[in-house]
Amino acid sequence: PNGMRLPLEIVRHPGGAAVVALDDQNRICMLRQYRHAAGGYIYELPAGKLEPNEPPETTARRELVEEAAVSGGVWEFLGAYFSSPGVFTEVIHLYLATQLTPATGAPGADEVFQIEWWPLDEAVKRAASGDLTDAKTIIGIFRAATRKKIA
Repeated sequence: PNGMRLPLEIVRHPGGAAVVALDDQNRICMLRQYRHAAGGYIYELPAGKLEPNEPPETTARRELVEEAAVSGGVWEFLGAYFSSPGVFTEVIHLYLATQLTPATGAPGADEVFQIEWWPLDEAVKRAASGDLTDAKTIIGIFRAATRKKIA
Protein backbone atom coordinates (compact mmCIF):
# COMPACT_ATOMS: atom_id res chain seq x y z
CA PRO A 1 0.00 0.00 0.00
CA ASN A 2 2.99 2.36 0.38
CA GLY A 3 4.32 1.78 -3.16
CA MET A 4 7.20 -0.47 -2.10
CA ARG A 5 7.67 -3.52 -4.31
CA LEU A 6 8.98 -6.78 -2.91
CA PRO A 7 8.63 -10.46 -3.66
CA LEU A 8 5.74 -12.23 -1.98
CA GLU A 9 4.70 -15.83 -1.80
CA ILE A 10 0.95 -16.20 -1.60
CA VAL A 11 -0.88 -19.53 -1.54
CA ARG A 12 -4.30 -19.21 -3.18
CA HIS A 13 -6.87 -21.42 -1.50
CA PRO A 14 -10.63 -21.75 -2.17
CA GLY A 15 -11.45 -21.54 1.54
CA GLY A 16 -13.12 -23.91 3.91
CA ALA A 17 -15.87 -24.42 6.44
CA ALA A 18 -15.78 -25.86 9.95
CA VAL A 19 -18.59 -26.96 12.25
CA VAL A 20 -19.06 -26.93 15.99
CA ALA A 21 -21.59 -29.77 16.25
CA LEU A 22 -23.30 -29.44 19.65
CA ASP A 23 -25.51 -32.33 20.78
CA ASP A 24 -28.38 -32.27 23.28
CA GLN A 25 -25.96 -33.24 26.08
CA ASN A 26 -23.89 -30.07 25.42
CA ARG A 27 -21.03 -32.05 23.87
CA ILE A 28 -19.18 -31.17 20.69
CA CYS A 29 -17.78 -33.45 18.01
CA MET A 30 -13.99 -33.52 17.89
CA LEU A 31 -11.86 -35.45 15.42
CA ARG A 32 -8.47 -36.85 16.39
CA GLN A 33 -6.65 -36.82 13.08
CA TYR A 34 -3.09 -37.25 11.87
CA ARG A 35 -1.76 -34.15 10.12
CA HIS A 36 1.57 -34.39 8.32
CA ALA A 37 2.22 -30.64 8.56
CA ALA A 38 1.67 -30.79 12.33
CA GLY A 39 3.90 -33.84 12.65
CA GLY A 40 1.34 -35.94 14.48
CA TYR A 41 -2.21 -36.25 15.73
CA ILE A 42 -4.22 -33.16 16.57
CA TYR A 43 -7.83 -32.51 17.53
CA GLU A 44 -10.02 -30.67 15.06
CA LEU A 45 -13.62 -29.78 14.37
CA PRO A 46 -15.27 -31.40 11.35
CA ALA A 47 -14.20 -29.25 8.42
CA GLY A 48 -13.37 -29.26 4.76
CA LYS A 49 -12.46 -27.35 1.64
CA LEU A 50 -15.04 -25.44 -0.38
CA GLU A 51 -15.81 -27.04 -3.72
CA PRO A 52 -15.99 -24.71 -6.76
CA ASN A 53 -19.07 -22.44 -6.52
CA GLU A 54 -20.19 -24.19 -3.32
CA PRO A 55 -21.67 -21.97 -0.60
CA PRO A 56 -19.78 -22.34 2.70
CA GLU A 57 -22.81 -23.61 4.62
CA THR A 58 -23.23 -26.39 2.04
CA THR A 59 -19.61 -27.39 2.63
CA ALA A 60 -20.17 -27.38 6.39
CA ARG A 61 -23.29 -29.53 6.11
CA ARG A 62 -21.54 -32.01 3.80
CA GLU A 63 -18.46 -32.30 5.99
CA LEU A 64 -20.51 -32.84 9.14
CA VAL A 65 -22.31 -35.80 7.56
CA GLU A 66 -19.14 -37.24 6.02
CA GLU A 67 -16.93 -36.88 9.08
CA ALA A 68 -19.27 -37.14 12.07
CA ALA A 69 -22.21 -39.12 10.63
CA VAL A 70 -24.69 -36.56 11.96
CA SER A 71 -26.64 -33.72 10.42
CA GLY A 72 -27.67 -30.48 12.05
CA GLY A 73 -31.28 -29.35 12.34
CA VAL A 74 -30.44 -25.76 13.27
CA TRP A 75 -27.46 -23.87 11.83
CA GLU A 76 -25.94 -20.61 13.05
CA PHE A 77 -23.13 -18.71 11.34
CA LEU A 78 -20.30 -17.98 13.78
CA GLY A 79 -18.29 -15.78 11.43
CA ALA A 80 -15.37 -16.11 9.05
CA TYR A 81 -11.67 -15.38 9.35
CA PHE A 82 -8.42 -15.58 7.38
CA SER A 83 -6.40 -18.63 8.44
CA SER A 84 -3.02 -16.92 7.87
CA PRO A 85 -3.40 -13.66 5.90
CA GLY A 86 0.34 -13.10 5.51
CA VAL A 87 0.61 -16.14 3.25
CA PHE A 88 -2.81 -17.67 2.42
CA THR A 89 -5.98 -16.36 0.80
CA GLU A 90 -7.93 -19.07 2.67
CA VAL A 91 -11.00 -17.91 4.60
CA ILE A 92 -12.58 -20.34 7.06
CA HIS A 93 -16.35 -20.05 7.62
CA LEU A 94 -17.49 -21.26 11.05
CA TYR A 95 -20.90 -22.70 11.90
CA LEU A 96 -22.69 -24.00 14.96
CA ALA A 97 -24.96 -26.98 14.30
CA THR A 98 -27.51 -28.10 16.89
CA GLN A 99 -30.49 -30.47 16.99
CA LEU A 100 -28.26 -33.21 15.63
CA THR A 101 -29.63 -36.40 14.11
CA PRO A 102 -27.81 -39.52 12.88
CA ALA A 103 -26.86 -39.50 9.20
CA THR A 104 -25.12 -41.91 6.87
CA GLY A 105 -21.76 -40.54 5.93
CA ALA A 106 -18.39 -41.79 4.82
CA PRO A 107 -15.11 -39.91 5.07
CA GLY A 108 -12.83 -39.58 2.06
CA ALA A 109 -10.41 -42.43 1.40
CA ASP A 110 -7.51 -40.25 2.56
CA GLU A 111 -9.16 -39.31 5.86
CA VAL A 112 -8.32 -41.37 8.93
CA PHE A 113 -9.60 -40.09 12.25
CA GLN A 114 -11.32 -41.00 15.49
CA ILE A 115 -14.54 -39.27 16.56
CA GLU A 116 -14.81 -38.10 20.17
CA TRP A 117 -17.58 -36.14 21.88
CA TRP A 118 -16.36 -33.64 24.48
CA PRO A 119 -18.41 -31.53 26.91
CA LEU A 120 -18.29 -27.97 25.58
CA ASP A 121 -16.95 -26.62 28.87
CA GLU A 122 -14.07 -29.15 28.73
CA ALA A 123 -13.33 -28.11 25.13
CA VAL A 124 -13.17 -24.46 26.24
CA LYS A 125 -10.71 -25.35 29.02
CA ARG A 126 -8.53 -27.37 26.64
CA ALA A 127 -8.55 -24.55 24.08
CA ALA A 128 -7.64 -21.97 26.74
CA SER A 129 -4.88 -24.15 28.23
CA GLY A 130 -3.02 -24.57 24.94
CA ASP A 131 -3.84 -28.27 24.72
CA LEU A 132 -5.53 -27.64 21.35
CA THR A 133 -3.34 -26.31 18.55
CA ASP A 134 -5.65 -26.03 15.53
CA ALA A 135 -6.72 -22.41 15.00
CA LYS A 136 -10.13 -23.06 13.42
CA THR A 137 -10.98 -25.40 16.28
CA ILE A 138 -9.94 -22.96 19.00
CA ILE A 139 -11.81 -20.07 17.38
CA GLY A 140 -14.88 -22.22 16.75
CA ILE A 141 -15.00 -23.48 20.34
CA PHE A 142 -14.68 -19.98 21.82
CA ARG A 143 -17.28 -18.50 19.47
CA ALA A 144 -19.74 -21.33 20.14
CA ALA A 145 -19.20 -21.09 23.90
CA THR A 146 -19.73 -17.33 23.80
CA ARG A 147 -22.90 -17.83 21.76
CA LYS A 148 -24.11 -20.40 24.29
CA LYS A 149 -22.94 -18.21 27.24
CA ILE A 150 -20.58 -20.87 28.61
CA ALA A 151 -17.20 -19.12 28.39
